[in-house]
Amino acid sequence: QVRLVESGGGLVQAGGSLSLSCAVSGNTVRRYGMGWFRQAPGKEREFVAAISWTTDNTDYADSVKGRVIITRDYAKNTVYLHMNSLKPEDTAVYYCAAREAGWGRGGMYDYWGQGTQVTVSS
Repeated sequence: QVRLVESGGGLVQAGGSLSLSCAVSGNTVRRYGMGWFRQAPGKEREFVAAISWTTDNTDYADSVKGRVIITRDYAKNTVYLHMNSLKPEDTAVYYCAAREAGWGRGGMYDYWGQGTQVTVSS
C-alpha cells in the first residue's frame, strides 16, 4: 500500500513563496509518476504539475508555469512543489498523487494524499 503525506502548506502573502513536500511510503518514489493537483473552494480539482519517474520530464499547468517547479528526491522518497510569486488565486488545498503507469496531466492517478491547505492573502 502506497501512502502519500503532504506538508508545507500555510498562509503566505501575495508575491511570496512556499514549498510543499510529499513523502511517499510503501514503495520508492522512483516507481511512480508523481503529480500535484489543487482544489479551491467551490471549484473542481485541477492539475498543477507532474514529473515522470523515468526521465524527470515535467509538465505544468499554464496557470502556474514559470512560477512553480516540481522536483523529486529519490533518496528521501519525497516529491516537492516549489511555488513562487504566489497569487490569491493560488489559494486551494494541494494534493499529491502517484500513478503506476505513465505520467503527466492526463490519465488516472492511483494514490492520493490527504491534502495541505495553501492560502495566499492579497
